[in-house]
This record gives sequence, C-alpha cells and structure tokens, in this order.
Amino acid sequence: MIEAPITGRVVEVKVKAGEVVDAGSTLVVMEAMKTRVEVKAPKRGRVGEVYVKAGDVVKQGDPLLSLA
Repeated sequence: MIEAPITGRVVEVKVKAGEVVDAGSTLVVMEAMKTRVEVKAPKRGRVGEVYVKAGDVVKQGDPLLSLA
C-alpha cells in the first residue's frame, strides 16, 4: 500500500492499474501550500488498484494505490 506522505491535493496520477513500475518511479504528484511532492515507488512492482484521481484532497496516511 502506498500512502500519502502529506496532507494535500493530488495533482497527477502517473500510473494505471496493472502497470509495472521500477523502484524510484514517480507514481503520484501531490501539492500542499504550493509545494509539489512526488510519491515514488519504493520497489519494483505491479500497480494494483488506484484509489485517487487528480483533484482529490487526501490526508497524510490515506491510501493512494496498492503496489504488489
């Protein structure tokens, strides 16, 4: 499970369900107080379900997507 590192708005979701990503790949771009934060894959894996879309507001710790 990939969780939001900050409370903020989802600017862009860069992956789709079923996509294979490498460690360090940007999965989601978030913004809080005009600062953009890239959420990166901690390991190589396949994206399961994506729980957010651009424009969503999430709290720190909320699930963004699953990675297997």
